[in-house]
Amino acid sequence: MIDIRTALAAIVAAFAFSGSASAGDLAEGEVRKVDKEGKKLTLKHGPLKNLDMPSMTMVFQVKEDALLDKVQAGDKVRFQAEKIDGKFTVTRLEAAR
Repeated sequence: MIDIRTALAAIVAAFAFSGSASAGDLAEGEVRKVDKEGKKLTLKHGPLKNLDMPSMTMVFQVKEDALLDKVQAGDKVRFQAEKIDGKFTVTRLEAAR
């Protein structure tokens, strides 16, 4: 029989990881526009598995303004996006290798 604490720990772990991408789940993209004043980033991106979204070009909010200082139009990037308060938001951003 399964120990109730083990089952509860498994449920909590499942909720903690749902909706967030791991390092292997970062999407590929290309920066099209950086809008520092509007705190937005336009990306042409591949599929976003965690958001069930196909490839497209779209505008994202950024979780931290400092992310905008890391990139410029034309840069190839890997990123994580989440839906926060109803807005698609880049939460992690790094240069593609």
